[in-house]
Amino acid sequence: MLALMSMPAVVSAQMGGPALVKVATASVKDIAPVTLVPGTVVSRNDARLSAEVAGRLTMVADVGSAVLGGDPVAMIEDTTLRLYAAELQAQVTREEARLGFLESEEKRFAQLAQSNLAAITQLEQTRSDRDVARGDLAVARARLEQVEDQLARTTIRAPFNGEVVERLMTPGERVVVGSNVVRLVDQQNLEVIARVPLEYMSYVRRGQLLDLRGGDLRALGTVRTVVAVGSENTHQFELRLDLDGQSFPVGQTLRVSVPTSDARQALTVPRDALVLRPEGQSVFVVDANNEARQIDVTVGVGQGEDIEVLGAIAPGDRVVIRGNERLQPGQSVNIMDS
Repeated sequence: MLALMSMPAVVSAQMGGPALVKVATASVKDIAPVTLVPGTVVSRNDARLSAEVAGRLTMVADVGSAVLGGDPVAMIEDTTLRLYAAELQAQVTREEARLGFLESEEKRFAQLAQSNLAAITQLEQTRSDRDVARGDLAVARARLEQVEDQLARTTIRAPFNGEVVERLMTPGERVVVGSNVVRLVDQQNLEVIARVPLEYMSYVRRGQLLDLRGGDLRALGTVRTVVAVGSENTHQFELRLDLDGQSFPVGQTLRVSVPTSDARQALTVPRDALVLRPEGQSVFVVDANNEARQIDVTVGVGQGEDIEVLGAIAPGDRVVIRGNERLQPGQSVNIMDS
């Protein structure tokens, strides 16, 4: 029943009936010619995590493991350190008991010294022993804290959210201080590094949006840093663009559109308005009677989602950006809500 009800609408569209389309407005914008330079997607957080204590690895996270900041990615055997910590804890307890005894003795001799001159010498000796005991207790506690810190470092933890992309060592291997164990990469906070000829440096500024292309994927990157010092050998400067939220993998090569002159005003339409057919490029314009007129155009400079067009189009014209693939010249259209 539903198929039979929709059939007249299909026949109407095929016979030149109203087509459902979405439109945008042609407008004049500041636009600049660009050149394409190669860039590479990298992570802003890419770390090789190393061991901070020596020992035998008991656990290393598998490649592909997604971890949060603070999660363990590797563990080192801690038996020797735990035994040493227990020994130092016993020493701390002993020093605390000794200090407590000397402090009580110091109070007792202080009372006796008020009526017995002989107790003054004992009081001074006890105070001296008490001060030495305080120092011994502080040393024992410091040594215990050092060992507890080393115990904590037997677990190598992720410093940021990321994914384990490489195992540099495996469980059972022995590590020394500084041995690289795993490589962790943040797949979310990405950036593009590109090297651009110095002659274009004056046309790039921080915060500028540049078009990025990677195969069939397109995106916009925000200029985060323009390294002001160029290379004497290559005569290039470094450009870094933020890629937050984009679905490019780390390591992918992109083409970055870099402006090569100052911006100028040009008539632009969304790229989706272009209709590519064997006879050439064109744009459908919707007139006041809601009829589609096909206008042949020549494309110019592209910038982001817009592209410059040259042809019989005026600022404010409504151009079709959805439903233009099968649209015919003179066909009536119904405009869908934005």
